[in-house]
Amino acid sequence: MGTPPPPLTRREARGHDSHDNSQDHDYDQDLAPESTGEQHTTEAEAAAAKRAKAELIGRTAAIFIMPLIMVGMMITGYLGTMHSPSANDMPVVVAGSDSKAAVMKFALDGSEPDALDVDTVDDAHTAREMVYDREASAAVVIKGDKATLYTAGGAGIQQQTTVTGLVMPALQEEGLDVDTEDIASLPDDDPSGLGAMFLMTAIVMAGYLPFSVLRSNSPELLKFKRIVPILGAWAAVIAGLVWTVACPILDIVDVKDTVAVLGVAWLGVFAISCVQLFITRIVGALGVIVGIFFLMVLGMPSSNLSYPVYTMPAFYRFTHEILPMPAIGEALRSVLYFDGAGVTEHLLVLAIGAVVGLLLTKAYDFISHRRNPDPKPLDVNIPSLHGGRRPDSKVWRYISLIVFPLAMVTMMLTFMLGAMGSPTPKDMPVTVVGSSTEQAKDTIADLEKSMGKDMFDFTATTDKEEARAQVEDRDEVAALVLPTQKSAEFGLIANEAGNNSAYQVVNRIFDQVASQQDMELNVDNVNALPDRDKNGVVVMYVAMGWVLAGFMVVIVGANANPWSRPLKRMIPLTAVYAPFMSLVVTLIAGPITGAVDGHFAQLWGAGIIAIFCIAMFAMVFERLIGMLAIIPVIGTLMFAGMPASNGAISEYMIPSFFTTLHDFLPMAAAVETIRSIIYFDSDVVTEHMQVLGLWGLVSLALVFLIDSIKPPRTEHDFGNLHLEQERERNKQARKQAKALEGSNSTATVRSTIVDDDRFESANHAESTDQSAYTAAPTAGDGLKHRSAEVGVESPYDGSRYPTDPESVDQQERIPSTV
Repeated sequence: MGTPPPPLTRREARGHDSHDNSQDHDYDQDLAPESTGEQHTTEAEAAAAKRAKAELIGRTAAIFIMPLIMVGMMITGYLGTMHSPSANDMPVVVAGSDSKAAVMKFALDGSEPDALDVDTVDDAHTAREMVYDREASAAVVIKGDKATLYTAGGAGIQQQTTVTGLVMPALQEEGLDVDTEDIASLPDDDPSGLGAMFLMTAIVMAGYLPFSVLRSNSPELLKFKRIVPILGAWAAVIAGLVWTVACPILDIVDVKDTVAVLGVAWLGVFAISCVQLFITRIVGALGVIVGIFFLMVLGMPSSNLSYPVYTMPAFYRFTHEILPMPAIGEALRSVLYFDGAGVTEHLLVLAIGAVVGLLLTKAYDFISHRRNPDPKPLDVNIPSLHGGRRPDSKVWRYISLIVFPLAMVTMMLTFMLGAMGSPTPKDMPVTVVGSSTEQAKDTIADLEKSMGKDMFDFTATTDKEEARAQVEDRDEVAALVLPTQKSAEFGLIANEAGNNSAYQVVNRIFDQVASQQDMELNVDNVNALPDRDKNGVVVMYVAMGWVLAGFMVVIVGANANPWSRPLKRMIPLTAVYAPFMSLVVTLIAGPITGAVDGHFAQLWGAGIIAIFCIAMFAMVFERLIGMLAIIPVIGTLMFAGMPASNGAISEYMIPSFFTTLHDFLPMAAAVETIRSIIYFDSDVVTEHMQVLGLWGLVSLALVFLIDSIKPPRTEHDFGNLHLEQERERNKQARKQAKALEGSNSTATVRSTIVDDDRFESANHAESTDQSAYTAAPTAGDGLKHRSAEVGVESPYDGSRYPTDPESVDQQERIPSTV
């Protein structure tokens, strides 16, 4: 007689023991001493308790390990590469007469030997073409005493600004009269070129997000013949969504580019999904972590869209050529800003990736099938996304699988692209300082007449020191100091550390105002950003680490170890987790990447409070809708929070709706807290920590209320998962029997496949007893089927099943992915 598998949980152990006692009752009375049964029960209970304790420790450790991996690799990857980008071998070409081109090349090499990679070309046409084809970041064409600097805004505003700042001083030092020309300017509806970046990010998310839950909830869909057409249809849905949001709704995409954008989006989603499918085959449910590492952690710095790839470490120039994220971004850039020029090579990268992913998956399945023709069914770790009992209907389960990634991609597009796609000043507070109030008011009237009344909210004053204090306190973005008899130049008081994007805007606009008066603009930067944070994004990435750590402890805890869900366990656990993860983020920002100098204790303490309060907020939605809580939590904290945070883009350069949210959302409070600690001696930390604390307290009160109405579950409810697996086993066995019958080998069929009568008996028992099954299995019950519970004869009964243990093991196995 075969030996049944050991129980997986304490509840299962008790059921197993009671079942064994009832079956062996006669044996205990007639054939064995009474002590044998008692000893067996004691040993089984001890083994079950030991396994349960080990499992509890492992699942609790996962609550710390999973966020540590995710937050650690993302924040380290982003801060390590993008906190202080600097040009390195940025390609520039020079055209002109041989002597002048050589002199200019020598001058550029001498001024920026490491930043620029200067070469000469034969003529101006070739130079322009190289810029348009993105083979060069800029081109200098010299004719006599004049020089023209050609750049392409469509290749990236950051690249255009960086290369201009490097080349222009050298041209001016040579005494040349310099003109600039943008040969691929950005459209008015996408003045910052962020449209391609956000579309790229949404496409990448759509490629890997389904696998984050598919493997753990509905692994039967991962069979090759099922998943490939599903991926094709999913890619079509996302392509349609991307075009709908970007074209008719936000008007980022021109109608003439419809077919091209749809094609790039479809191929991008399909290629990433195919690669992620193979990764999932190799490492299972943890494949999403591997995918995020290659797609996002390495992909974003390599993309050449967030920052020029020539300002990243040299390694990222290699990954720029092979990773799907850069290929999608560059393909979209080609379509949107360069009339499709250069798109073919990037589409080829995606097509090769899709083919290689499918071939490797097929090869893996073939090898696995040869080694083990009847593998065990893949286990289910997440019974339902909504947090309740596993749905008996596949329809509802598959709907929830679609809703999760579709909602995430939709929010990412509408919130991020809608709010940050076209940043322009809106009611940006600026003080105008004049020698008299009348002079200041007259200047304001002239500025509003030329610029309009929507861009700036001007205030007139005569007190320069008061205006400077307001700029230092971030109450005003800048102060424009008008010329006087003593100083015949415009002055601008600005605060770079307050927000770099706002600082750049007021510098550019008021420099133009001064130029129109044939005057210089003298800039007084009251708080400059250090070289380690040239673009002022460190505060945003540190805040992102706090937010990710805060909600992940709840989501991971509820699914990895639902025993931890009650507040009496979750609060102490989070009280340990918050200092741990805050320490991790602070170490990454400080000693590991060097993005922050000092302020260790303040950042660690503030991070503890932020992570704890965000965890309480996430717990409210987890109580209500389970893992689907990711949708409203990420939507509130990240997709709405990042535009409103005043981090990467000023709060005065986004739609007014998000500007209003700046004073209320946790992400904005976290950003302003970190900024205040790092650059402003913690001047406004208290008020922003109060916002975070209020979110935490209100959320905690709501969790108490929800728990009083409906106590939290402490174990997974897998519903009728065992019946699903039983039907799959029977179906596979019938297919094997039919295949062997077709080979005209009756002896082989009888020796390797059980009688059809047995399967008919099992199917009859399943159909008659399924409606009577009411016991909700635990996590362990969901992974192993006990046929005795549903009235099917025990597979370990030697009278009906083979007695060889290996044969028994093989009969329970079904192909899971082939």
